[in-house]
This record gives sequence, C-alpha cells and structure tokens, in this order.
Amino acid sequence: MDDLGPDLEPGRGRRAVVAMSGGVDSSVTAGVLAEAGWEVVGLTMQLYDHGQGVPGGRTCCAGQDIHDARRVADRLGVAHYVVDYEGSFRRDVMDPFADGYVRGETPVPCVLCNQTVKFRDLMEAARGLGAEVLATGHYVRRRPGEGQGEGPALWRGADPDKDQSYFLFATTRAQLDRLRFPLGGLDKGRTRGLAARYGLAVADKAESQDICFVPGGDYARVVERLRPGALDPGEIVDLSGRVLGHHDGIIRYTVGQRRGLGIGGTAEPLYVIRLEPETRRVVVGPRAALGKVSFTIHGVNWLGEGDALPRDGVHAHVKIRNTFEPVRATVMPLEGRRARVRLDAPAHGVSPGQACVLYDGDRVLGGGWIERD
Repeated sequence: MDDLGPDLEPGRGRRAVVAMSGGVDSSVTAGVLAEAGWEVVGLTMQLYDHGQGVPGGRTCCAGQDIHDARRVADRLGVAHYVVDYEGSFRRDVMDPFADGYVRGETPVPCVLCNQTVKFRDLMEAARGLGAEVLATGHYVRRRPGEGQGEGPALWRGADPDKDQSYFLFATTRAQLDRLRFPLGGLDKGRTRGLAARYGLAVADKAESQDICFVPGGDYARVVERLRPGALDPGEIVDLSGRVLGHHDGIIRYTVGQRRGLGIGGTAEPLYVIRLEPETRRVVVGPRAALGKVSFTIHGVNWLGEGDALPRDGVHAHVKIRNTFEPVRATVMPLEGRRARVRLDAPAHGVSPGQACVLYDGDRVLGGGWIERD
C-alpha cells in the first residue's frame, strides 16, 4: 500500500480516532489504519434531527449511516462511539448557512463543518480519548514540512476527480499536525477495492451527494424553516432597474445562474448578476456583465511559507468554486485577515459566500471567503 503515502505511518499500537460517516471512504480509512497497526477508535457524529430529513436523500451522517459505521467497526474489530454534536452543528454550520442565503450569498457549509465540528470538536474528542491523530476519508494529501520549522503542508488529492482540497482550505497548521488523510493518494476505484478486500458491507455504497442536512437538495425549504420570511417575494430587474418579473425568494438564486429565472421574451440569455437582499431584488443581465477581475476575501487562512500572506502579495492559481478551473491571480493582504484578489483575466460567477482557494501547483496556500462588493 505504498501509494497511500506518508499518512499511513506504522501505528505500533498508538491510538488514532477515525471520523466514520458510514460511507466507504471513512470506512476504508479505519481499515487501513487498523492494518497498519494503529489502535483505531471510530467516532460517528450525529449532527442534526434525523426526523426532519426528507426521505430518499443521499447524504451523510443520517440514521442509516450511523448504523453502517457501527457495522464496519464491528467487522474491523475496532471501538465505535456516536457523538452528539447537534447543538454545535446547528450553531456553527446550519445557522450561518441560512444567514448567508438571507444576505444574498451562496454558502459552502461543508467548509464550515470541517472548520468547526470536525476539526475542532472532533479533534478535542480525539485528544480526550488519548489519540495521537484524527484521520478522515478526505481525498487530500498532507506532507511534512520541508523547511526548518515549517509545519506540514496540504496538497491536492492525487485523483483530480476526487480532490477535496477546496473544502479544507480553512484547516490550520495546528490541526494539520494531528490530522491524517490516508486516501489522498488513491482514486475511488482503489478505495472500493480495499473495502471489498476488508469485507465491508459499504464497498458498493452510493456516494453522498446532498448537503447532509438538506436531503433531496431543497435547501430553500431548510432556510425558510430556519429563517421565516426568507422566501418573501420580490422583483427581478435588469441592470437599469427595469422590472422583468417577480420571484418568490432571493434565496432561490445564485450569481451566475441562468436557468429557472422565470422570465422570458428577452433578446439574449440572462444571468443573475447580483442579489440585493435589502430590496429583495434579483438583478439579471448578459453574460458579459458577470466578468470580474477583482474582489476581496475575508477570514483568510494561510498555509504557504511563512506565518502569513506575504506583505507584497503572492502570485497563485485560485478556485472561486469547487468545480471552477483554477486561474492565475495576484493576492494582496489587507487588514483584518482580508485580502484583495486580482485575476489575470475576468472570471464569470464570482459569488459572495463562496470560498476562494489559493494554489501553488498542487499545494494549497490557503484561502478565504468571497465578500460582497
């Protein structure tokens, strides 16, 4: 298993906590660590009220997933516990998710979950259990620091189709010291092959695709439940302010959206250019109006060389959405963990609330949250 990389160091009886979601990735993570000699303790997070879920969703951390994680732990012969983080998950993930949409943003709750519940609360639980490391099934790579005094670095997963580094940009150096990502050098086929070799019932389990607390993908319904009034109607206007139609809630729209606008009869395709929550207006225009070359980010987390984003800035490739092809940019620091991002060429669909993640080749330099103009 050489391609599992340095994050599969021999355990020799040392204890590792594995975040077990009930899916194939975290299950295989537990398996490879146990095989490498670690004393594995599986922790499964209960994050939300399962009774409020929509049946049929393909999520993680639901009732069936907890059952699956327990079955995997039994098969591997490792300890397993369920930890109730429903309160902190509501406060640190679900509430900011809802508030972001109300502000006219497009949130990324998976980043918040990794930043808080997983790598803060679960890390603390791992310490309480006497574990040296917390391992997850993320497809990213962690490499030891190469310079004197430099901590471990975060790199893209080896398989570009499975790379999850975008969702981990907020991971701190201190967290990386104790984190392990054994699957970072694999593709999904190899992972499923290992699951079959270990005799795990989840070897062919479908991928989790929905946001875990939004099974079925109806996020507007969840936001409305958390923030009554979020679906108040308003106007759809063009860039000059001319009313083209009406909507039943700005939370149903995101910057760059073309389909489902509910307006017709225009000479050219229209896209959502911006959202104005103060007036409940959705502003639409031609694709050319989406292009942006400069924007600011906040909550910057730096993982490159040195303790902070260099004063004279850095040249990097940036992703403004998980599915976005990285583009060249110059990133300059501002006060208060903020930065100015200047793209070499205009990009379409720069949306407030999304993450902007910085890369130097395959190395993750950090990132921040895109702000409204």
